[in-house]
This record gives sequence, C-alpha cells and structure tokens, in this order.
Amino acid sequence: MATAVGTAVPLERGVRRRLALGRNLPGYMFLAPWLAGFLLLTLGPTVVSLWLSFTNFDLIGDPRWVGAANYVRIATADEKFWTSMKVTFLYVVLAVPFKLTFALLVAMALNKGISGLTVYRAIFYLPSLLGASVAIAVLWRNLFAGDGLVNQLLFWAFGLKGPSWVSDPDYALYTLVILSIWQFGSPMIIFLAGLRQIPQDMYEAASLDGAGPTRQFFKITLPLLTPVVFFNAVVQTIEAFKAFTPAFIVSEGTGGPVDSTLFYTLYLYQEAFAFLRMGYASALAWILVVIIAFFTAFSFLTAKYWVHYDD
Repeated sequence: MATAVGTAVPLERGVRRRLALGRNLPGYMFLAPWLAGFLLLTLGPTVVSLWLSFTNFDLIGDPRWVGAANYVRIATADEKFWTSMKVTFLYVVLAVPFKLTFALLVAMALNKGISGLTVYRAIFYLPSLLGASVAIAVLWRNLFAGDGLVNQLLFWAFGLKGPSWVSDPDYALYTLVILSIWQFGSPMIIFLAGLRQIPQDMYEAASLDGAGPTRQFFKITLPLLTPVVFFNAVVQTIEAFKAFTPAFIVSEGTGGPVDSTLFYTLYLYQEAFAFLRMGYASALAWILVVIIAFFTAFSFLTAKYWVHYDD
C-alpha cells in the first residue's frame, strides 16, 4: 500500500509539469527570438568585450592576456583619452540643457490650444527622426562650410563674412551642439504629454490669487513637471554621451580640426577599426559604461531632493 502511494505522487507531479509546459509553450515560443537575440547579440558580446578589455587583440592574432595594462595606459599615458573626455563632457554640458530648455518652450507654446496641433507636433518631431542620420550630418556640414548657406545668409543680412564653422576649432563643436538642439522633438513630445496632465483648475486658482504667468510656471508647472524633466534629462544625457554620427561625418572620421570634435565614441571607433586595437577599444568602451552608469545612479539617488511625485 505504501509503495503504491509513493509511486503515485511522482506520476501526478510529472503530469502537472507536462500540463504546465503545454500551457506555457506558446509563451516560450514567442519569447525565444528575443531571448536568442539578447544572449547572442547583447549579453554574449558584452561579456566578450569585458574579457577583451584585459587583452591585447588586433583581430588577426589570438588575444593575449595583459591584465589591467590597457586601463593603466588609458589613465596615465593616453592624451587623446583626456582630450576626448573633455570634448564629450563639454558637449554634454552644453547640448542637454539647451535642448531640454528649447523642447520645453516649444511644448508650452503648443500646449496653448492652437489649431493644427498634430501637424506642428509632427513637423517638430521630424528632426528627431532624421537628426542622427548620415544624410542630415552631411547637410549640416555643407550648411556650416565656409561658403555654406549660413555664411551666405550672414553676408546677405548683415554684411558679415563668417568663418568656416566646421573647419575652425573654435566653432566646430558648437555647430554639433546646435545640431543636437535641433533634434528637440523627442523630449518635446514627452514634455507636451506631461503638460497635458497638469490640472487646469490649479492655474485658475492661482490666477484668482493674483499669480502671474511667471509665478505660475515656477510654482505649478515646473514642480509638477519634474518627473518628466528627470526622465528627459537622464535619457538625453545618455544619448549625448553616445553621440557619434555627427562628429564622424562633420570631421570625416578624424575628430578634427585639432581634435575639437573628437567625441569619446569617435576615439573609441578609431582605436577599434582604424588601428585594430580591439582590446584597448574594449577598455575604453567599459569606461564609458561606468561613466554612464555612475551618472544614472547619481541622478536616481539625488532625484528625491528635486523630483516631486503625486504621492
């Protein structure tokens, strides 16, 4: 009797497992392509990149383990690393605040209930779709060339002879900042959605109390919009750290003139695919990962002091 009961329990468990597998099988099948892509195209290369960062690898011979030598060289003997860091941080510090400010101003203008809002929204969002493309970067380089449209307009309107913006180290980076600001559509759409969530009765009550538009902005709009500002700031900062195509096209892959547009990602690309120093480039990539992770963690840790949620 005891033997019969002891064999019946495993059989019941096996049946339940098969039934559960049959119920979940469609879900596993739908998940399989994403899981295969994640393992083969994301997690696998990430782990291999971390290992390569401790090797000397030129794509031709076998990787040779060098320990932390790549990281030591980056920190102590690589002047271009520090130059690219300086250029990238300056770009992030300038591009992100100006881009978010411009996006918020446009979103507030569109939130006034003007007619044809969907058309304006599509027009303003279009640069975000095209801004990072190669074609737009080429167009930008021609616009800001010595004989480009910008200088022609300056001469026609004010009689001024402008410099060759993309060939002058004093101006080249700022043309890329302007290109980044021009791609304000994505944060603008998110700001607009956030503005639509603010109750209008709060503005009506503030108006009855005598608060003007400026005071309403700083006392109502901006505090209630801080979760959206926080989200946009984190996303746009990460995107700014990863910026590559505009600098690559405008400088023709050199980071010039005089390394003034040598973004960190462009320097990483040069090390990997121009000099075939894959191990060194992997170390550079992991430093960028750490910088972005540190910034993101810092943003979330400090968010409780300035981001206001309903609860």
